[in-house]
Amino acid sequence: MAIFDEDILIIGAGLSGISAACHLKKECPTRKFTILERRTTIGGTWDLFRYPGIRSDSDMFSFGFKFKPWKNAHFFSQGGDIRSYVHEAATENKVFDHIRFQRKVSDANWDSEAQRWVINAVNEATGEPEQYRAKFMMACAGYYNYDQGYRPDFPGEKSFKGQIIHPQHWPENLDYTGKKVVVIGSGATAVTLIPSMVDKVEHITMLQRSPSYIFSLPSVDALTRVLQKTLPSKLAYKLNRTRTIGLAHFMFKASKSKPEVVRRFLIAMMRRQLKGSKVDIKHFTPNYMPWDQRLCLVPDGDFFKALRGGKASVATDTIKQFVPNGIELSSGEVLEADIIVTATGLNVQMVGGMKISLDETPVNLSEKMFYKSAMLQDLPNAAVVLGYTHASWTLKSDLVSGFVCRLLNHMDKKGHAVAVAKTDTVQPVEGFTVLGGLNSGYLKRVADQLPRQGETHPWHNRQDYYHDTKTLLEDPVDEPGLVFQAAKPAAPAKPKLKAVA
Repeated sequence: MAIFDEDILIIGAGLSGISAACHLKKECPTRKFTILERRTTIGGTWDLFRYPGIRSDSDMFSFGFKFKPWKNAHFFSQGGDIRSYVHEAATENKVFDHIRFQRKVSDANWDSEAQRWVINAVNEATGEPEQYRAKFMMACAGYYNYDQGYRPDFPGEKSFKGQIIHPQHWPENLDYTGKKVVVIGSGATAVTLIPSMVDKVEHITMLQRSPSYIFSLPSVDALTRVLQKTLPSKLAYKLNRTRTIGLAHFMFKASKSKPEVVRRFLIAMMRRQLKGSKVDIKHFTPNYMPWDQRLCLVPDGDFFKALRGGKASVATDTIKQFVPNGIELSSGEVLEADIIVTATGLNVQMVGGMKISLDETPVNLSEKMFYKSAMLQDLPNAAVVLGYTHASWTLKSDLVSGFVCRLLNHMDKKGHAVAVAKTDTVQPVEGFTVLGGLNSGYLKRVADQLPRQGETHPWHNRQDYYHDTKTLLEDPVDEPGLVFQAAKPAAPAKPKLKAVA
């Protein structure tokens, strides 16, 4: 088995992993790091998903890295453009030299005596096992299973004569020209697929169990163009970023403080978009309040335009069974289909599915809380990056990476070898996970597996960018709750035995 001694080990080369690497390059230049990535390239989600029209569901000014301006005027961007952007960031910061591709990490154990993480992986290109011994570990593998998306078993699906496709594993060069398509789901993936496929299909139907809030925004606005044309790129990016973060923050806070007002506003906007179509507003009247689940954003109302064109429709019902020519609904209606797309969500998993242990004792992550939404309770020298549920993922990954750099620099200055978040007084809130605040199905399914939240700071995750900016980037690093340890003295060398004549 090959064994590697590492300073910092980053798990995952998606948005979070590349952000962490770039921060380390800039803010901790004396620190060495290695990234383990299971796939053959960087980009994570944006390389994995290749379904038609895949795009950001957050505005690109907050979705882009803080340290690299997004120079395009478009609020939303296609997957290919995002991949190029991430590659540029990695190239400009010379990150590729630090990445080992096709490494599948299986487990990580903290060795208290050695003050190291011992991480086992497999080189999937050769099948050879590898072991990495790292002083600090950053888990940047996101929060869902890349191998398999969530797809329930539908009654009678074996009788269906057409194709069943999950967006996470979209077939290359799939020809849906002139086909009847049913998309099961009403989230960001579904509202992206409908307008992207509508021109080629005979008809496409979004089948939803319950409605979602869908809000249209212009793909480009006048103020963005003015700022980009008249100001230096970094300043224009900063102003556009500040503006979009503020608007998203206001919308979220308003949804929580005045949910009925925001609900009426969103439904009125959707009603206006549906003018000229035959679609009833009942299909866009959710039974939950705004931001109890993620709000779907669509550029220039393209989803509603597809409905107004007549080749796209919406059905709100439950599935009785699949039949040879489509889906039979509980109402008895049959939706005819040649292709069924199961946009039914993802399978959530923490830390890339790694098994975590402390001195060979397994750790149950659902019994742990997050410290400053960056470190897991009782796990020494480890950070876990989880993006926001109501704002762009990258906002949070940038903050956590910045905090880790501050922490590492503080440890170097003070001569600390270990930092671990601990508490004897704060207890987790029953049923309130680190991703709490949303009642989406994909989170409900794994609520018993996710880390918890405490009632008070720093164990309570407020999902608030402005609060987190102060907490992670401005407040003292050595606040109560974070315990430091000095390096253990090296074991004395064993005396050599004299040869006996």
